[in-house]
Amino acid sequence: MEVSNKQTPSKDYPGAVKQFIANSHVFEFVAVNARLHVYVLTDKVFRFRYTPEVFHKDFSYAIDPAFKPSVSRVSVKENEDSFLITTLALRVKISKKNLEVLIEDLNGNILSEDIGGYHFEPNQGFGGYYVYCSKRILEDECFYGLGDKSSNLNLRGRRFLNWGTDTYGFAKEQDPLYKNIPFFYGLTKGKGYGIFFDNTFQTFFDFGFENPEVLSFWAEGGEMNYYFIYGPELISVAEQYTDLTGRPELAPLWSLGYQQSKWSYSPESKVREVAQQFRSRKIPCDVIHLDIDYMDGYRCFTWDNERFPDPAKLIQDLEKDGFKIVTIIDPGIKIDTDYFVYQQGIENAYFCRRQDGDLMRGKVWPGECHFPDFTHPDVRNWWAGLCSNLTRYGVAGIWNDMNEPAVFESGTFPDDVRHYYEGLDVSHRRTHNVYGMQMARASYEGMKKQLPEKRPFVITRSGYSGVQRYASVWTGDNVASWEHLWIGNIQCQRMSVSGVSFIGTDIGGFIGEPDGELFVRYIQMAVFHLFFRGHSSADQGDKEPWAFGKKYEGYIRKTIELRYRLLPYIYSTFWQYVSKGTPAIRPLAFIDQHDSHTLLRNEEFGFGDHMLICPIGKPDVTGRKVYLPKGKWVNYFTQQEIEGGQEIWVEVQPDTFPLFVRSGAVIAHAEVAQHTSDLNKTEMQLHIYYSASRYHSWLYEDEGEGYAYTKGRFSVKKFSVFGNKRQMRVLQEKFGSYQAGSSEYGIHIHSLPFKPRRVMIDGQIIKLAPRRREKSVFFKAPVTFKRIEIH
Repeated sequence: MEVSNKQTPSKDYPGAVKQFIANSHVFEFVAVNARLHVYVLTDKVFRFRYTPEVFHKDFSYAIDPAFKPSVSRVSVKENEDSFLITTLALRVKISKKNLEVLIEDLNGNILSEDIGGYHFEPNQGFGGYYVYCSKRILEDECFYGLGDKSSNLNLRGRRFLNWGTDTYGFAKEQDPLYKNIPFFYGLTKGKGYGIFFDNTFQTFFDFGFENPEVLSFWAEGGEMNYYFIYGPELISVAEQYTDLTGRPELAPLWSLGYQQSKWSYSPESKVREVAQQFRSRKIPCDVIHLDIDYMDGYRCFTWDNERFPDPAKLIQDLEKDGFKIVTIIDPGIKIDTDYFVYQQGIENAYFCRRQDGDLMRGKVWPGECHFPDFTHPDVRNWWAGLCSNLTRYGVAGIWNDMNEPAVFESGTFPDDVRHYYEGLDVSHRRTHNVYGMQMARASYEGMKKQLPEKRPFVITRSGYSGVQRYASVWTGDNVASWEHLWIGNIQCQRMSVSGVSFIGTDIGGFIGEPDGELFVRYIQMAVFHLFFRGHSSADQGDKEPWAFGKKYEGYIRKTIELRYRLLPYIYSTFWQYVSKGTPAIRPLAFIDQHDSHTLLRNEEFGFGDHMLICPIGKPDVTGRKVYLPKGKWVNYFTQQEIEGGQEIWVEVQPDTFPLFVRSGAVIAHAEVAQHTSDLNKTEMQLHIYYSASRYHSWLYEDEGEGYAYTKGRFSVKKFSVFGNKRQMRVLQEKFGSYQAGSSEYGIHIHSLPFKPRRVMIDGQIIKLAPRRREKSVFFKAPVTFKRIEIH
């Protein structure tokens, strides 16, 4: 027997620094076996880029082209054993011995410390290198983020893989899932930071799974290229991450209303029936989705002429009744010589090819298909043009599915498929994790091109960091189960702090048949997800709001009405996300990272600045335990005021759930409308909650559609609330020219510590209506008021 002398390659580490070059805010280190470039992008954001040989072209789909570095001051000092780079927030030490990195704040508190640091290993099968980075896990350190994962929010002790995968009916702890967000947070001793590992190959993250003292992240190719983002507040890290990777534009207001979907509403008569049921039953709804059966044989950008003989008339009729139509598309283009999309793709070489030049083939819904190479700008432009085959009939949004990319039987594309990748010519190994994002980008650019006066609405199942610039997302093919209610809660919290706040889950579960109680608890949670859609599979029973009997229909109607009443607050929260990158959905650790009790909580979450929710996650219960962060909170349904910083028991009814408002908040409400087009026609109600401490709230308003807001047609109102045992004050400042709806607010004051006897609005005493509650008062005030005093 012949004995092989072949040895497994060993990992290589950088040696001593041989040369150092400082060039403005970029510092180059040449060491034995490796090179390191350190980019100082802001006072709190550093980029570390390593190579064992030479750097390739510097390119990223994730980084927003609009991002501009901005550094107040940076200095560098050479010491005996290290180089020290200092900004107004951080000190970064680079070891002369081996390029290991130590990052600390200006008080000497260690935030991140290499233990082994950067190292690499030749990839014998594909060329290039496996690239690794290892860091010490600090005392009591917690980890969060990483996008689409179905485990506990704190990642410590776990290992994960990013490789977008079609995971029908996925389970708790199953990994990987649909989306690929290589960004995570560390929190130690109350100080938070983030690491964004911008590498699109298969990437792995080990948060002390193999060695409880070591954090590691690595990839099967590409560069070790990561960004370190310092808070110290976790919310600040989230905002800075979206500085880097971008933010969406404002969504159309109708996209924040309730959306109803099914695989599939077909034929046209079924779509009309569903719309009529919503209106006759007085259940608010703005959107109906058309799944793949509207197409001719599942051919993208076509209509089935028998099932939908006149789509323009259908959509026009629905529009009159307040409905928008969103249609699904998939990346697979049917191989059919009589199909115009296939013809154009072949003629212009728009489809992906295998390594030796053959067109890549795979089976999806239409049968054998070719797949566009969305990493080529010409292909994206072509796809954008094809969107006219939907928009010219009145389609208002595009829903991108199957774009992990998913292929029946094989799962996804073979590794040897080639992609243009903006001229870099790479394999699918590098492209896989960004394929869905680039499809979503092409659809987004299509909606911008075809409907330039409208705000685009695009949904995607898969994506990479930066996908939030182009699309909303949903959590994929979930299940009608109590466990999946928990999973959906976790996924939406995690995605929100991973840059993607415009997210939701298929209410009630895509798979399986929920009973009425489970559906009600699902939709109560989903009120506080920006993407608010019920969706199900045709072979899994009916899941429309009226499908569970009159009793549950009433609970569901009440819940959807709550969503519509809260739309001014929800829209303002979306505006904060768009303008600052502030996550709409916030885990408790992001509300108070200095309270150790918040760090391991999973189910409670904040929405916007001032609301806190905890879903009911079990059947047949009359209440549940909830942890409230420090401060005073008011039960939204009972008006009970509770001191935070403790776990409490909250009683619930079938139509209520744990929902709290921070004392000092101003929560704007609309009157219930059947669709968002009618919202601005009603009088806005301001629910104002007393606080001795000063709190600020924001209300953003515009036309809800179009781009007049970019020309000054918007309104931002800042409310300040504070008081003492004898009086309360509410101040309003307004910016912008937009004026919506009524000339008056309905003012609801809650949780006063005294009996209100006099109200003054801008110095004028007003007459009070009879009071039903000693601690509450209602009156009307001009929308232009500047100061309200309650004595």
